[in-house]
Amino acid sequence: MRGIADLYRCVMGNPFQPVTFAPSWRTDTVVALARGMYESRDFSAMPILADALQDAGCNEPALLDHCRDTKQTHVRGCWVVDLVLGLE
Repeated sequence: MRGIADLYRCVMGNPFQPVTFAPSWRTDTVVALARGMYESRDFSAMPILADALQDAGCNEPALLDHCRDTKQTHVRGCWVVDLVLGLE
């Protein structure tokens, strides 16, 4: 059951703490990282995405913490990647 809960958190985030994504955070670097992970299904660059988002001015703890959580399983449909790519 833990695996299913982890996947749910990756795809849905926390429905009780919605995150507003600022369009200014969608820099070329941020989008390229997200697109690469989405297409390859290799999410090992999530911590790098967090750094790029922070460089773009993002200071949203839920978003950055999700990207940097080494225990989190990430899959295609990850709420952060979807926000970056405008797929939400």
